[in-house]
Amino acid sequence: MTDFADLLAGYARFRGDGWQRQRARWTELSEGQSPKVMVIACSDSRVDPAQIFDTSPGEIFVVRNVANLVPPFELDGSRHGVSAALEFAVTQLEVSEIVVMGHGACGGVHAALTQRFAGKAPGAGGFIAHWVDMLDDARERIVAEHGTGEAAIRAMELETVRVSIANLRTFPCIPEREAAGTLTLQGAYFAIADGLLHVMGKDGEFRAA
Repeated sequence: MTDFADLLAGYARFRGDGWQRQRARWTELSEGQSPKVMVIACSDSRVDPAQIFDTSPGEIFVVRNVANLVPPFELDGSRHGVSAALEFAVTQLEVSEIVVMGHGACGGVHAALTQRFAGKAPGAGGFIAHWVDMLDDARERIVAEHGTGEAAIRAMELETVRVSIANLRTFPCIPEREAAGTLTLQGAYFAIADGLLHVMGKDGEFRAA
């Protein structure tokens, strides 16, 4: 099992090899970043977007959270981490694409489907419950159609992407840039078991890349 000492050992390898090999790139990045793609992915340790998409430093601007969810646009005075990152990527970095990537075996989806943390206090599952309740409407439809078995889990994992993309479009800066042709929203799903990436088409269906 990896601990902090292992991370430090990894840093030593990176510093002695990876950083040296791309020293010119790191020098360039020290002056600023200009990624063209924002990726919204799950915090799950098995689905690192940089690894899955085989990107170099500075190529993608990444936000990760439980179940790769984007909350709707809200002006309630609370602190909004995803919204702040989204605003920065779109209005300051001016990314041209946003990719929402779901994945298989997602614990956040399981929590949403089973509602295992419903009624729990913050610190005991309540934060998780309130986060994944963004999927409640989708859950009702999926349970009615598929029950709560494997088919429902897969359907919910795909639905996280559709829900997040729908919520992205509640931010005023998104549809205006889509209309202008300067921003495109993409959906993807990574199946951990077979390593396959599925891409969402304009019809909302996912197909192997």
